[in-house]
Amino acid sequence: MVVPPPDGHAPTRRETPRSGHRPPLLWGVLLVVGRVLVALTGRLEVSGRAPRNTPLLLASNHIGVFDIVVLVAACHKLGIAPRFMATGGLFDAPVVGAVLRACGHLRVDRGKDTAVDAVRAAAGALAGGSPVLAYPEGRISTDPGLWPERGKSGVARLALAAGVPVLPVAQWGAHEAICWGTPTVTGWADLKPLLVSWLRAMRARPTFRVRFGAPVDLSGLRYGRAGDARRAHERIMRAITANLVPLRTDEPDLPRFHDATRPVTGRSPWRP
Repeated sequence: MVVPPPDGHAPTRRETPRSGHRPPLLWGVLLVVGRVLVALTGRLEVSGRAPRNTPLLLASNHIGVFDIVVLVAACHKLGIAPRFMATGGLFDAPVVGAVLRACGHLRVDRGKDTAVDAVRAAAGALAGGSPVLAYPEGRISTDPGLWPERGKSGVARLALAAGVPVLPVAQWGAHEAICWGTPTVTGWADLKPLLVSWLRAMRARPTFRVRFGAPVDLSGLRYGRAGDARRAHERIMRAITANLVPLRTDEPDLPRFHDATRPVTGRSPWRP
């Protein structure tokens, strides 16, 4: 996939970001709601930092259904309000889709020709001063140890095209809050296991650890040059993994929490 930068040429230096960017009011409210939900479910520990009032690309591992809520709470704690790149199916859902659009989040139709539009939109958001958060893996990890999967190079291409800092975000613990469940939710029978697992987590009160790492070094790489997107992707994924290691020192192999509903058909090439 070839994605031109917003202005049609590869950047040579990052422009001065627009300061004072404010998220839509609804998104600001939902950031607070996310913080409350996480506090009701377990304990949140955030380490590292993220610069405010500047465009940056946050790249996180994906470990469970609840981890997006944990990321929302962690970002709110650090005072940033990123726009999320979310799968197109969520935008098609009643109510949820309208909320995502009102909050300014970015639709990604993976595997379709329109996926290029999502990267253009994200590059435009970054150019306008908004931070953007994306999952390079594109799905919840199916590695038995919940280490990051291989992922796609779209986030790396976006990083090179936009010329903004890429912060690796590692998280651990959100997989204990809500079970993986089923690939699609069509009714109460699919929702019930998710609700039951969440109520159990509220009693167990797991710890949710989120670590914001140092910007990924993408020096020497250039947008549009053959092989550089792959190299950038590898650096980003290795940075995410490196920041994940200290969050799970007592679970280096398999997670202690066993979710029988999560498929374990994948394999992580980044596993330390």
